[in-house]
Amino acid sequence: MGMTIAEKIIRSHLVSGEMKPGEDIGLRIDQTLTQDATGTMAYLEFEAMGIPRVKTERSVAYIDHNTLQSGFENADDHRYIQSIAKKHGIYFSRPGNGICHQLHLERFGVPGKTLIGSDSHTPTGGGIGMLAFGAGGLDVAVAMGGGEYHIAMPKMLKINLTGRLSPWVSAKDVILAVLQRLSVKGGVGKIIEYGGEGISTLTVPERATITNMGTELGATTSIFPSDDITRQFLKAQGREDSWIELKSDKDAVYDEIIGLDLSALEPLAACPHSPDAVKSVKALSGIKVDQCCIGSCTNSSYPDMMRVAAILKGKTVHPDVSLTIGCGSKQVYHMLAQNGALADIIASGARVLECACGPCIGMGQSPKSGGVSLRTFNRNFEGRSGTADAQVYLVSPETAAVSALTGVFTDPRTLGDPVEISMPEKFLINDNLIVPPISEALMETVEIEHGPNIKPFPTSEILPDKIEKMAILKVGDNITTDHIMPAGAKILPYRSNIPYLSNFCFGVCDKEFPARCKEQGGGIIIGGHNYGQGSSREHAALVPLYLGIKAVAAKSYARIHCANLANAGLIPLQFQDEADYDKIDQMDELCLPNIRKELEQGTEVTMKNLTKNSTMKLTAVLTAREREMVLAGGLLNYTKQAVE
Repeated sequence: MGMTIAEKIIRSHLVSGEMKPGEDIGLRIDQTLTQDATGTMAYLEFEAMGIPRVKTERSVAYIDHNTLQSGFENADDHRYIQSIAKKHGIYFSRPGNGICHQLHLERFGVPGKTLIGSDSHTPTGGGIGMLAFGAGGLDVAVAMGGGEYHIAMPKMLKINLTGRLSPWVSAKDVILAVLQRLSVKGGVGKIIEYGGEGISTLTVPERATITNMGTELGATTSIFPSDDITRQFLKAQGREDSWIELKSDKDAVYDEIIGLDLSALEPLAACPHSPDAVKSVKALSGIKVDQCCIGSCTNSSYPDMMRVAAILKGKTVHPDVSLTIGCGSKQVYHMLAQNGALADIIASGARVLECACGPCIGMGQSPKSGGVSLRTFNRNFEGRSGTADAQVYLVSPETAAVSALTGVFTDPRTLGDPVEISMPEKFLINDNLIVPPISEALMETVEIEHGPNIKPFPTSEILPDKIEKMAILKVGDNITTDHIMPAGAKILPYRSNIPYLSNFCFGVCDKEFPARCKEQGGGIIIGGHNYGQGSSREHAALVPLYLGIKAVAAKSYARIHCANLANAGLIPLQFQDEADYDKIDQMDELCLPNIRKELEQGTEVTMKNLTKNSTMKLTAVLTAREREMVLAGGLLNYTKQAVE
């Protein structure tokens, strides 16, 4: 029986477990990446392990999220990360160099290699044939120390692409069409492989846009073959020696195959407040627009920016619209400056931002109250922009650029003849903002710089025999990590300060939640379907841990957050009968009377609602290894015990 692309990479990196869907497997990780919003915590965890030098082939620390320095906090975190990188053999990408996923694609990604990153959009690397996963910071720390990365062996979903994109239809429209068809839960437990004759018409940046937003499907990861198009891209980056051909076998077996005709697609938009609430741009035409933001790790590549510059050339942004543009990397920014495209962008009245995540994670450029914002980003969760009542739409760079000129939602096909942008034969290569590791002898002399805002991460205790707590919060379906632990310019600087950060936990849902936790000594959270959707931020588990949360009982979970809960020592429980969700009210007194014994024996857990005098059965969504972790009080305790 033949193998898929992902199966081939998994087989060559398999350390433990069997490649059977749903089985726990441990993988050897070749590369890791971190960014500064999650990296500080990951490196604090790595420090706690006491390993002198990273054991991966390459680990890179990027500064791209918390670049707005309105106080000392972000600058202190950057210095801490830089000193950690210097001491432990990690490449360090300085502020201003660009966004981690765009940069890793350009300068470090290698087809056939495994990559995990403390950012949920790490699957961007699948655009060049990497098996790339978003993960919690603790998983990344373990991988840097040479440990395995554990996932449940995914099912294989193939999307066969046929035809060719029509003029003014882009890769963003491809992934929005997939989201429209599959929903934000459609990829859960699956690796999505793109194949078919249509892939030969897509450049690496276009492929990367599609794999980047595969995260919004809930997919474990997404991947394209490594072919001659991949080779050309790596050659243009001066890295042709990194290329290998990688494709699925002709007799590979998939759990599911669907088709998508590229030539049938039209410009699309994800409407507020979910990436799968997709409509055609034509259907939205005429809606007044207040803001357009172009960039992010999804759509900030050289061809994206060149198309935008061509649309804006000789024109002026509508007086009622604020247009911001942020290149994904210094490489892209520099090339635009050299060829004159940047001048066209500036002349149009666009506001040029630094090469960083910026508005995508609420770090500046929040829309006006109730404002309509068209963004080329990957998420439009409620409040994520920094404005609670903003109406955020996800669109292609082409749609954003033309709408910024007209002042209303506009189909880019109204522009007439298409803009033809060719991939460069050679990119401008200048890695002067990447600091490589120093020699091992010099590493011993490096002092780690801990600023006053950097606090120790919370630790959990060995699981007790019994848990008796209130149902401290009850929420519905599709609760995101932005709901649990918001981003934004006011909060992100405190990502390394869990005690302060705890004051904002679940602030989008219930501002009284932190105070109630402190008053009640924590509790158990009740959730609906797809609990923990979105970012890989482990703060969405660590902050509830700090507040005394012991378990979550939900209808279903997003993959990364479920793993982060287990890593933190919190128990992710799933209702065996979903009707039991309706039988629990907030502030009911709940009891897990035999929790330790039951987890030692398996995954079925008994919960009693003492307030309503009822009993229900739940399943701990844990592998055998994760059960041991939770019993020990989390991955860090588990790892320490294993070393001892």
